[in-house]
Formats: sequence, structure tokens, C-alpha cells
Amino acid sequence: MNAPLSHPPQTLAKTDLKPDAKPDAGTTPVMAQYLSVKAGQPDAMLFFRMGDFYELFFEDAQKAAAALGIALTKRGKHQGEDIPMAGVPVHAMDGYLARLIRQGFKVAVCEQLEDPAEAKKRGSKAVVHRDIVRVVTPGTLTEDALLDARGANRLAAVAIRKGRAAVAVVELSAGVVDSVACDLSDLGAALAAFRPSEVLVPDRLFSDETMKGALDGSGGVVQAMPQALAEPVGAKDRVQRLYGVSALDGFGAFEEAEISALGLIAAYLETTQAGRIPALTPPRRSGESGFLAIDPATRLSLEIDRTQRGERDGSLLHAIDRTVTSGGARALAERVSRPLRDPAAINAGLDAVEWLLERRDLRRDLRDALRASADVARATSRLALGRGGPRDLAAIRSGLKTAQGLSALFAASANDPLAGPPARVTACLDQLALEGDLSHLLAELTDGLMDEPPHLARDGGYVNPGHRPELDAARTLRDDSRKIIAELEAKAVADSGVAFKVRHNAVLGYFLEASAKAAEPLLRAGPDSPFIHRQTLANQVRFTTVELSELDAKISQAGHRALAIEAETFEGWRREVARLAGPLQGVAEALAELDAHAALAEWAEEVGAVRPSVDDSLCFAVEAGRHPVVEAAVKAQGLPYTPNNCRLAGDGVGASRLSIVTGPNMAGKSTFLRQNALLVVLAQAGAFVPARSMKLGVVDRLFSRVGAGDDLARGRSTFMMEMVETAAILTQATGRSFVVLDEIGRGTATYDGLAIAWATAEALHETNRARTLFATHYHELAQLEERLDHVCNLSMKAREWNGELVFLHEAAPGAADRSYGVQVARLAGVPTAVVGRAREVLERLENEKAATARLDDLPLFAAAAEPPPAPMKSMLDEAVAAIDPDDLTPREALEALYRLKGMAKS
Repeated sequence: MNAPLSHPPQTLAKTDLKPDAKPDAGTTPVMAQYLSVKAGQPDAMLFFRMGDFYELFFEDAQKAAAALGIALTKRGKHQGEDIPMAGVPVHAMDGYLARLIRQGFKVAVCEQLEDPAEAKKRGSKAVVHRDIVRVVTPGTLTEDALLDARGANRLAAVAIRKGRAAVAVVELSAGVVDSVACDLSDLGAALAAFRPSEVLVPDRLFSDETMKGALDGSGGVVQAMPQALAEPVGAKDRVQRLYGVSALDGFGAFEEAEISALGLIAAYLETTQAGRIPALTPPRRSGESGFLAIDPATRLSLEIDRTQRGERDGSLLHAIDRTVTSGGARALAERVSRPLRDPAAINAGLDAVEWLLERRDLRRDLRDALRASADVARATSRLALGRGGPRDLAAIRSGLKTAQGLSALFAASANDPLAGPPARVTACLDQLALEGDLSHLLAELTDGLMDEPPHLARDGGYVNPGHRPELDAARTLRDDSRKIIAELEAKAVADSGVAFKVRHNAVLGYFLEASAKAAEPLLRAGPDSPFIHRQTLANQVRFTTVELSELDAKISQAGHRALAIEAETFEGWRREVARLAGPLQGVAEALAELDAHAALAEWAEEVGAVRPSVDDSLCFAVEAGRHPVVEAAVKAQGLPYTPNNCRLAGDGVGASRLSIVTGPNMAGKSTFLRQNALLVVLAQAGAFVPARSMKLGVVDRLFSRVGAGDDLARGRSTFMMEMVETAAILTQATGRSFVVLDEIGRGTATYDGLAIAWATAEALHETNRARTLFATHYHELAQLEERLDHVCNLSMKAREWNGELVFLHEAAPGAADRSYGVQVARLAGVPTAVVGRAREVLERLENEKAATARLDDLPLFAAAAEPPPAPMKSMLDEAVAAIDPDDLTPREALEALYRLKGMAKS
């Protein structure tokens, strides 16, 4: 559900009936009720419950028929026109709902809130009470059928106050809330890191260019919100009401922009959840210095969590994911999407991975135990919102049992003072210690909940026998009524001496029936007889007893009473889960965290990854580094992968600050660049890296301009997009940033492109001072090694062997001697005649060297060192400058004017 979505068309055809029209005199009570409910959610598609179907009317029916491929019919008339109608069965709703949400629709669900029999008591024309119970949007999904189990589904809100931006994010399905305050320039990176399904934006900000760029890279449906909802005072009140607190001070010192964004979230939840209060964790505040900033273009270029086609397969996350639980998969995805910036926090994560890597048996047992767990976070959220079922209770029981087992599993190692678990693992184990209420909840669910409960609570059959004696009695009456009736019949025969048979009909219920002759003694008996005469027929006489009458009432109500007792039991468990939502979310977080640590250790062992050394320096040193995604693909084909070294230093001590990477196409320049950028992501995500060794001075911002693409919707060519992204790098990169650039300037004329590439390299080296890998086909840039203090040349090696071009995929010091473009064209299948002609032209150009620019003569930093030459003054300019208007008489002024006019004509 995290794929980019777009709004469905909202226009009305001329013949459409507008549901917000007021009911006229001929409107039926049901349709009047529909129009009233629809008026409360005019922009949502209304699913109106009528018996076993959800019906849609008017424009909603037409949209649903087109989007879902269901039949469009009509039902009655409104204002003289037929009412379009479409419907979906209640039992199949989730499938249809998922399809509508994926297409960007908002759906309001209107349920029947009373039994039709109760409505009839108010009169034959009374309408069953209905109301909206929730509004389903892309960012507020909670049902498993609508969610990606291994991916987060987030609702984000954006606000700008006093020149500062903020992003608030809630994952309603797990109850997790985040808040990030940042500079306006970092808004796109902060929003893209969460990959929201839906973004709330105050309508006033739609004209803001910064906001437009950030929203374009978010990938989610954008919902406009009234600006008034983002005002800090009202927003603060809504957030406090959402959390049930009188002040937010206990959550941290929020900036105004954060309060505004959180207020938008709170307002949206109030509307979409129809008054139900979700179980949410306190907002996790992360300042702009807490995470590695990665802008949307870089995320797309590096394919961190999705490929450029929007698929998970082929991404970095897919290559390293070895998690065994859905919660662990989401935790790992968050870690990779939002790498840390603090060396201490990074090394704490690496400690946990290293500790588990060294304990293979413990790690195996941990992963086996986690496989038996369930998604506690999402089950808790659904139950707190009143949408969960017995299987969600079973998921919580499973998670608590796993937590209990893991505490015992780690008990031995936890007591070892020398080799005990590191702080991150210890913190997880502390959260898994079940004490007090959680322990009691586990005992209650273990004793009372069946091993394999049904999906829906309304069906019953999920409370264990023996848990509630009154439920057992009701079930016995319901299921064993024949046996009980037979026992009562035998007792009546024994007490009366009459051959009674117990019968039943809809009028009398259960009764004792005997032949007329056999019943004569009972008819003559007095009022003290236990057998009460009910009915006399031609050949039979019918009696009842007090015991039989009571049994009749109990049997007829036994089924309903059993369901009611189970529902009461379920509601008690549900309320207890809602009350303990905080500790349960802590258990879920700990299980997910352990799974993520163990998965990274498993992957590290599998691929031979090593622990990176991360500190505060400006170093970047990788020995025998490998691209984690490409290596996996190459090894799957049974081929070897060629590792490469790379050394950079932001301070220029011990290594160059900027490396110019040259070499032929297909030799691996882009792979080399992406490889080193991804090693930064992995290291700062607290993962081991595929290399022989790596030392990294922590990076604050990561930039990647690799590959080309255009944006036709916004009228931007490939070259324009390249320049926009390059501009972002040159204005935002710092001395602690890491930049990879590929083929800057290739989209324009040769000399223009060379000039842009040259100037960009100079700026990155001298002004930004960022650690940079700069791949290019402009071999003239190799001269920068001699002209700038901290530049070196690297080249991707290739060899010609018996007329064939062989790529070695090896980065070596020095500049490439040639590009081998004609050879690559031949490998690509360009016709022989064209390749031959290209070779002739190339040889002629190389021999003649016509019109070659002498870059050796270019002054270094010419633009910065010398001002542009002043334009030459004309005779007219000089004549005007020589005139002093204050010293001229009127006659002299007129003569000067004619003289100047004459000079202008000449």
C-alpha cells in the first residue's frame, strides 16, 4: 500500500444527482437517512449498510461501478430522476475496499447500529439506526487484508511556522508516532524518509515551491486541510485531547511547526476514526541532527527501499532482509530508510549485531522463537480501535508467550558479566519481562482463549470450555437439548405413570403429550398436580410443568445467551488490551528490534560482511568493498564479483577529498559510485558492510546524482532535472557530506557540459569540501588532479583482447586513456556498417584534433578570481558623461541635445 497514489476524478456529469441535495417530500425514510449521513462526508465514497450488502448511491455508485467493475443499477427516484445504485456483499468488502484505496479513493463506512427487530418496535416505518463508524483513507488502514505485513503504512502531516518546517507521522496500524522539525531545505528529505501513504497539508501551503518539491518526492496521496486546523493553539488542544493529557511538556519541547503538524494528525484521526481513540505511543522527537539526510532524488537513485520501478525486489532493503517477523521487517526497513548520524548510537546498534553474530546457536534459537510470534503491534492497535477479533487476541497471546520464552533463553548470557548482552539487547530484554498486568493477561488468554479461534467475534466459539461455568451451561442447553428433554420426559413418565412424549411447536413451545384415555387421571387431579393442562385435541391431551416451561425458555435463549456471554468475555479482554496498549507496544517493539538485529547478523554471516569503524572524523576508507545488491545478482548467476577499494578524506589528510572516476561505459563506474554510497547507508544504519574493512567518519547528508530521467509532467527535460539535482547538492552539501555524481553535463553541448562539470567539481572541492566521487567521460577533468590540492584520478579498467573489449570492473589509480565508446556500441548490437563508419570518423577527429580547447591555458577558478571585463564605452556614453546639467543654460542644453541626437544617428 505504499505505492504512489493519485486522486480519482471528482467531477460530476450533468445528469448526476448530487447526494447533498435536501430530501424532498417524496424521499423515502431510508434515502433521507442516506442523504443526511452523506452530507457529513461529501468527499468520501459512502458504503451504506443495508442487510448483507453495502450499497452505494448517486455519484458514488457510478464511481464504484467504474473502479470496481461491478454492476450499476438503479433504485427508486429522487427529485424525479432515477437513483444510480451499486452494491458489494458485506463478506467481500475488504477486497473491494483495498482496490478503492489503491486507486486513491476515501471511503466512509456506514453501519447498522441496531437490530432491525428493535427498529420495528418504534413503528412499521421506522428506519434502522445507521451512522459512520470510520473513514478509510490510504494512511489510516488497520486491517491485515489491506496492509503490507512487512511494510509500514504511514499518515504524515506537514506544517511550516516561522521559517521552520515539521513533519508529523503516525503509523495507525502499529500506534507509532514520530515528529521531526527541520529547515525548509530539508523538508523533502525528512518526508521522503517515512515514505507515507497519505500526506496532510494546510491548503495555504500549496502555493509554496518548497512544499511542492517535498510533496512530489513523498509518494503519497495529498489531502488538503483547512489552514485553521494548523494554528498552534487549537492544534495543541487537539493533541492533548488525543493523548488524554493536560500538557505536552512530558513529551518534549516541541516547536510550533511540530505542534501544527501533530494537530493536523489529531484532527484527521478524530474525523476518520469516528470518535474512537487509537492507542498511540508518545511522539518520538528526532531533531534534524539525528538522522542521515537523504533527499528523494538520492533515494530513488540508490534504490534504498524501492527500485526505480517502485518494486521492493532489487532494492538494498530486499537484499539484506533476513527478518522472520513482520514487525522485524518493518523495524529493519525504518533503520535502512533513516540511518543515524550519531556515532555513539550507530555503534550501539553495531554492538548488538556483532554480539549476535558471534553466538550462532543463540541466534538460531532466537530466530526460531520469533517465527512462532505474531504481529502484536497491529493486533493491539486494531483491538484498541474496536476493530479486532479473536485472532488478534491470539496474536497477543502468541507474542507474550514468545516474550516469556526469550527472557528464559537469554537468562544464562544475561548473567555473564564479561560477555553479557550489549545495551541495545539488554533494553529489549527488559521490555520483554512480563510482570503484573501483562503476566495476568497472558494467563487469562491462555486459559480462556481457544487455540485456533475464529476470525469474527460475532460468530462465537472462541472461549475455552471451563473458563466460564455459565457459558458451559448455555452451550450444554444449546448443543445437548435433546438429551436433556429425554431425561425430563423419562422423569415425567415415572412421576405420573402416563406414557408421555415431549413435543414442540411454535405456539406452545415444549409440552408433554399423551393419549386422551391415558390423560384422564391427570385431568381429574386437583390444582396441586404438577402437570398443568394446556390443550385438548381429538385424540391427544397436552400438559406442561413448571420445570418444562423454565427449560423451554432456557433452551430457546441458550444460543443467544452463549453468544452474549462470549461477546462479554471478548469485550473484557479487548478493554484490558486497550488499557495495556503501552506495555504491549513495548513488547512488540522489543521483539521487532531483536529480529532486526538478528537478521543483520544472519546476513553478515551469509555474505561475509564486517563491522565498520564509525567515528567523528572526515575519513572514508573502504578496502575490497562490494555492492550488496549487484553482488547478490552476480552470485546467483554463478559469477564472481570484483571488489574495489576507495579512499576519501574531507580534510584532505591521507587521501583526496574528490576522486575523478573515468572509464568506458559498462565498465562499472555507476556501480562503483552507488556501492560506496550504499556502504555509507549500511554503516550508519547499524549494519555490517560487505567489505574487507571500512572506516567511516559519520556523514550528515548523502547525495547521489546517478542516472538520467525527465519530468514531462512538469515540463523538465533530462538535462533540466540533472541541473536541478546538481543545484540542490551544491547549495546543501557540507564538509561532512558524501556526494556521488555521474556524468554531469552530458545532456547538453560538449563544451557547455564540460564547463559545467569542471565548475561543479571545483565548487565541491573548494566550497562544499564534501567527500565526492565524480564520474565523467570528460577526460579533460583528469587535469584537476594537478590543479587542485585534494583531487585524485580513478579509472575503471578495460582491455582489448583479440579485438574484443573485456571489462575488468576494477577501480585503479590514474585516468582512463580512452572511452571505448565505439567498441561498446558494437557490443550493444549497432550494425557493423555504422560501427565501421564511427571508427573512421573517430580516427579522423583524433588525428586532426581540430578546434581543440586548450584547457591547460584556463586560469584556475577564473570565475572567482577575475571579475568580468567592463564593457567598452561608446563616444555617446562619453559625451553624456561629460555633460553637467546644472551648468548649462537653456540654449546650451538644447544644443547639447541636438548634438547627442546626431551622434546617436551616426
